[in-house]
Amino acid sequence: MSMWNQMLFQDANSPVMQNMIFFHDYAMMIIMMIIMLLFYILVMMLLNKFVNLKMISGQMIEIIWTIIPMVFLLFLAFPSLHLLYLTDEMKNPIFSLKIIGHQWYWSYEYSDFNNKMFDSYIVMNSDEKSLFRLLDVNNYMVLPMNTQIRFLISAVDVIHSFTIPTLGVKVDAVPGRINQISVFIQRPGV
Repeated sequence: MSMWNQMLFQDANSPVMQNMIFFHDYAMMIIMMIIMLLFYILVMMLLNKFVNLKMISGQMIEIIWTIIPMVFLLFLAFPSLHLLYLTDEMKNPIFSLKIIGHQWYWSYEYSDFNNKMFDSYIVMNSDEKSLFRLLDVNNYMVLPMNTQIRFLISAVDVIHSFTIPTLGVKVDAVPGRINQISVFIQRPGV
């Protein structure tokens, strides 16, 4: 759930989002290691009294400052690729939900349940003061938990971005194209 003045992610509600949060923390740890290493090198250079005016080339230092960033990038690339393939994995969805983006609202169609359709409009800021800006709608999409669900996402007029932050889902809705993504909800929530 979103909180006022929240700076980090919303609470994860799917395995994919939990892995994204773990990867974020892992990447931040590597970035902090890089910053500490650069700060250490800067301090050592400032405190160093040794100056060699006759040094023309430094093959060893060029090799070192080429290999160290490559190692850091490899430590970021492999978990990132693993997470990328986890987000596209589709494991026998129980049912599908069609989501269609319009210019000012979203349409949802539960085709597995007698073609139940409804539209969902965003709640205006002036309607209620206690609601979160740009996160609340008048009709909520209802989904079962502990079930593999497939979203089929498209648009009617222009490109839209369908997002559910707690599930780690962000898919572009493009007119004339159907994008799909699979989600697994671990706990109830809004």
